[in-house]
Amino acid sequence: MVIAVKNSKSTEGPDLMEEVRTLKQFPPYGAIAGLSTADTCPTCRGTGRIPRGHEDQLVAVIPCNDVRLKPRRTKLYMCISMAVCLFLCCLILFFLFPRSVILTPVSVLSVMVYFNPNTIEMEVTNLISMSNENFVPVQIVKFDVQGLVLNAVVGKTNISNMTAIQSRSKKSYTIEIDLLITDNGLNSYCKSSSIKIRTLFLELQMTMNISYLSHTEQLSLSAFEYIDCGTNSTTPHPVR
Repeated sequence: MVIAVKNSKSTEGPDLMEEVRTLKQFPPYGAIAGLSTADTCPTCRGTGRIPRGHEDQLVAVIPCNDVRLKPRRTKLYMCISMAVCLFLCCLILFFLFPRSVILTPVSVLSVMVYFNPNTIEMEVTNLISMSNENFVPVQIVKFDVQGLVLNAVVGKTNISNMTAIQSRSKKSYTIEIDLLITDNGLNSYCKSSSIKIRTLFLELQMTMNISYLSHTEQLSLSAFEYIDCGTNSTTPHPVR
């Protein structure tokens, strides 16, 4: 037994010394010039050689002063990226920011007067203008007009088949409203032959529902115009 132990030591001695020499040639894992104490390389296990079949399990050790860890112009690239993103956001907000849709009465085109024994019927045709300042089309959902004489409602009309207004454009529409005057005093005034100019001041209250950019708005406008209720003598004139 003693001889076997001595033979074993004599056999393992050279191998152990060879392994120590090999470890001295390769610095510990994570060491710089062999001056630091650390663990041995987990890939080569301190032998300096990669076992066959383990090439896909390599571990790369990069020094802290490696230039690859400090890419050049990093701050410049970050500033340029932030500036580009900010510019794109401002550009999107500029084009998609909701702008005003303006409804404007333009003129009275014609007035047709019909006399009945107790009432007076009139057909008033107006020209209105709508302007869209947005960069997207505006869809007109509903348009209501009612006429008032002396604060009394004398006629209403509803238009629901108006086409859309394209982006950054203006469009004109002709609307017709039927008025029915039943007041005895107004009937006498309009049918009087002694009065040459029988002028009525008509108030138009317009309400328009529009839809654009996934939301709905309501526009309201009141306009005053004068018409002749005695004859068909009303000439086209602008609305002030």
